[in-house]
Amino acid sequence: MLSIDSTSGHEDEMMAWLRSSGSSVIPSDSSVIPSEAKESPFLLLTWGTPRVVFCTHVDTVPPYIPPTFQREDGTPCDPQEAAVIRGRGACDAKGQLFAMLTACRRLADEGCTDFGLLLVTGEETGSWGAKAFAKTDFRAPYLIIGEPTENKMVSASKGTKAYQLTFKGEAFHSGYPQFGHSAVDAFVEFYNALKAVDFGLDPILGETTWNIGRLSSDNPQNILSPELTCRLYFRTTFVSDEKVQRWMKEIPGQARNDGKGALDDRMVVREGVVVEAIGGDTPAEYMTLPGFEAAPAAFGSDAPHLTNFAHKIICGPGSIRVAHRDDEHILVRDLEQAVEQYIKMFKLL
Repeated sequence: MLSIDSTSGHEDEMMAWLRSSGSSVIPSDSSVIPSEAKESPFLLLTWGTPRVVFCTHVDTVPPYIPPTFQREDGTPCDPQEAAVIRGRGACDAKGQLFAMLTACRRLADEGCTDFGLLLVTGEETGSWGAKAFAKTDFRAPYLIIGEPTENKMVSASKGTKAYQLTFKGEAFHSGYPQFGHSAVDAFVEFYNALKAVDFGLDPILGETTWNIGRLSSDNPQNILSPELTCRLYFRTTFVSDEKVQRWMKEIPGQARNDGKGALDDRMVVREGVVVEAIGGDTPAEYMTLPGFEAAPAAFGSDAPHLTNFAHKIICGPGSIRVAHRDDEHILVRDLEQAVEQYIKMFKLL
């Protein structure tokens, strides 16, 4: 699996490999329910009528990094001797897929017939596969989602809120800035105002955090920027989720009296900035089971979008601290522990 590049938007080869009967990956006694949506594919394997469904995503963040294998002392080795597996997806989330598939094989060997394995694409870029699956008629009581949680159950996780920002300036020769206005200045003013906001400390999920990405202002160095665009991404808490949305609708500045503010309910137009809400989800608590370690998490997952299930558990091998990094890796012993835990979870539910 690690030898296949399945970075977001390039999952087709991985999904085809998983579907292929010649790969010997999918057990012969499972039923396969593929997605009918080409742009948001998923793959559901079922053993009987599922009461419990294991689920993880097959896409990874870029860039693709081929797998390597190491012993405990860090020396390279063959895969069969490895204690550490490196490469893109080793931790997030092909490690979870491997552990879940192994658990499903063992459960099938024991004669269990009421579980399934759901594989989705596009988790890293908006949970498109999960959203497509949520539109199906499939229902089951329990969902176990694989994410890098150090084999701990997630008791609660933060929500997400994303915004597209467009800052407006007035281009002018940079030698005479008094006759124009740089969109960069408008961005800096907004950035400083946001940094000063106290969204409150959540007793469960802690601080609200945010990050700015896709920052672009393609103006020559000797011309004031007429426009700057960026993406703003919040990790919200139970305390802050509504506060964030309210603040983003009431960004300091005077509303322009040009009617553009009524273009879209998601759109807010202020002097110097256009704010468009482009999606997200809310903070949530998740099911935990006795005998398992549990802790809150700050990262997002497909869980909020998979509304087909009454109860949801998030748990898996690997650490979020190495996910998305160039040194992404997972320990073989953690994979082995995950397999045993997934089997135990199934039997407890």
